[in-house]
Parts: sequence; structure tokens; C-alpha cells
Amino acid sequence: MMNETELRSELVRIAGKLDAQGLNRGTSGNLSARYGEGMLITPSGMGAEGLTEDDIVWVNFDGTSRGRWQPSSEWLFHRDILVQRPEFGAVIHTHCIAATALACLRKDIPPFHYMIALVGGDSIRCANYATFGTQALSDNALIALQGRKACLLANHGMIAAGADLAEAYKIAVEVETLSELYLRALQAGQPVLLTADEFQAAQNRFASYGKPERTNKDE
Repeated sequence: MMNETELRSELVRIAGKLDAQGLNRGTSGNLSARYGEGMLITPSGMGAEGLTEDDIVWVNFDGTSRGRWQPSSEWLFHRDILVQRPEFGAVIHTHCIAATALACLRKDIPPFHYMIALVGGDSIRCANYATFGTQALSDNALIALQGRKACLLANHGMIAAGADLAEAYKIAVEVETLSELYLRALQAGQPVLLTADEFQAAQNRFASYGKPERTNKDE
């Protein structure tokens, strides 16, 4: 469990990685991490360049905040996701190119590739459109995230969530990679989708993905 100083530093570090990876540009996107009875979140209108630990804003789940800046204009869906999905400790929102392009087409990403299983289901849904920063957008995102760790936001971008910032970052990178693959496949033709049995087999394999090997040592 990170203390507040460490978590602020991690938010700044991950914000920088998102920029370096090309998932965010300029002042687009935002990220948050659960802390106490609220969350730490990046400030409104400020990108990763020049961002410091002191710029991060703390927002109570009741909506009150403390900090030198206003919290991100998207703080509502960060708050609502963390409140309604206690398994999540961090939320990342980006305007990455491929995922946002699909979001502008208002397309779900179907099971064209087994790595979609990392997101928690057999598709990455696209949430219905609503104006940024509104409760309607938050409500739409929560619906699209049911049983999932990520979703697209129509004509907007994408959301990725995880147990911590490291997992949320990994999910965000994977969603952008899958989005680019899907766009390229669509350019060549109509992708062949995995069957329900094929996808379930992949999901079963992911149950032990990235976990240490079990041993048969006597207790």
C-alpha cells in the first residue's frame, strides 16, 4: 500500500509514460488512484509535461477536494467507477488515436483476438455518447464497464481500470494495441471472430496468466 506521497509520485510517473507511449497528447486524458475515502487525480487542463506531485488533487468521494488546482473535468466518472467497482484502485482515461477512432465510429471491439480476454469479457464495449464531464457520461461509462476493465467512450476516447495504476496502465496499452489491430483488420476485410468456445478456452488460460507456477511441495 503506497502512502500519499508515493501515490502522487506514481500518478506523475504514469502520466509521463502515457505521453511517451503516445496514448495521451497535450492536456488530453486524466488518471486517478484510490486513496483513503477518496482519490488522487490529475488536475484540470494540465498535461504530463511539467506535472509535479504537488499538482495532484485529492477528491473526497462526496465531491469535495483539496489542492492548488481544480480536479480533472472528468472527476465524476473516476469517482463513480471507484465507488461502484471496489476491485479497482486506479482509473486511466486517454484520447489515444486508434481507440478514439473506433469510439468515433461508435463501434464495440468484438472477439477478433484472444487478448480481449484481458479486459474481462468477449468484447470491449463503446459507451453511448454524452457531453464530457457530465453525470450522463459517467452513467454511460458504468454500463459499458459492467464485467469489464475497459471501455470506449463514443466520440471521445477510452477508459481503462485496474487494481492499481500499473494494471490500469497495462490495460490501457492493450486496448490501444487491440484497437489498432482491429482498425487494420477492418481495412483489409471483415475479421473472423473467435467462437464462444474458442474465446472461453482463451479466458480459461488467462486464469493463471502472469501468476507464479504452483509447486507440489509438502506443507
